[in-house]
Amino acid sequence: MKIATWNVNSIRTRLAHATQWLETSGVDLLCVQETKVVDESFPHAPFQEMGYQTYIYGQKSYNGVALIAKSPIEDVRLGFSGVLSADLVGDLDDQKRVISAVINGVRVVNLYVPNGSAIGSEKYEYKLRWLKLLKQYLETLLQTDSDLLVCGDFNIALEDIDIHDPKKRETHIMSSDVEREALQSVLSIGLQDVFRKFTSEGGHFSWWDYRAASFRRNAGWRIDHHYATAALYDRAIRCTIDKAPRQLEQPSDHTPVIVEF
Repeated sequence: MKIATWNVNSIRTRLAHATQWLETSGVDLLCVQETKVVDESFPHAPFQEMGYQTYIYGQKSYNGVALIAKSPIEDVRLGFSGVLSADLVGDLDDQKRVISAVINGVRVVNLYVPNGSAIGSEKYEYKLRWLKLLKQYLETLLQTDSDLLVCGDFNIALEDIDIHDPKKRETHIMSSDVEREALQSVLSIGLQDVFRKFTSEGGHFSWWDYRAASFRRNAGWRIDHHYATAALYDRAIRCTIDKAPRQLEQPSDHTPVIVEF
C-alpha cells in the first residue's frame, strides 16, 4: 500500500500536475493540503475518470484538505468535530485542516497544520492551540484505531537537519523551540517519523520557498511528514520524497512525500 502527502497550493491551479503524478506514481491514497476551494467547486471529474474517489473538506481561497483514493476507504471524518465535542473544538474547525479515513485497516489522518505567521503573533498562538487539540484528537482516535498514520504539511521542521541552514532557527517560524515542543508532545502518544526510519542524513527537503532560487540551491525545509504508530511503523518498507513535481512549470512550493507498507 502506497500513501502520499502533498500540499498542492491550490488543487485547481495544480490539477494537471496532480493527475499526471497520480498516473505515474500509482499511489493508493493521496492526501492533499491547501486545496483552496469550496466543496461545490472541487474538480472531482478528472480524478474519477482515472478511477479515484475524492473526499473533500474545503473552503474558499484558503486551507482545505482532501483524500484522493484508488482503494476503498471507510469512515471518513471531517475536522476535529468529527471526533471531539463542539465544546472542545471551539473555533478550531473554522479553518478546514483535518480529514481522516480508514484504508486497509489503517486510520489515515491528513493534516494542514497552521503556519503561525510570526513568533508571538495571534496566528502563532492559534497554531499552538491547534496542536494541543490535535493531541487530544489523536488520543481519542487511538482508542479505536490502533494503526494510525498521521501525515500532511506540519509547518514544523522538527530537527536542525530538516532545514538547509538552521542558524538562528530558534527565532524563525516553523522551527522555534515552542513549536517543536508542541509537535513532540503530539508525537509522544506513540508516533514515529517514518522518513527517518530509512534516511538519517540531512539535505532532504519537501518545501522550498519560491524566492531566491531556493529550489535550484536546494535551500529547503522538511516540513511534510508521515508519522506512524509502532506496529505500522514496523511495517513501513520505504519513505521517499519525489522532487520531480517541484521542477514543473508553475509548481507547488511543496512536493509529494510517499510511504509504502
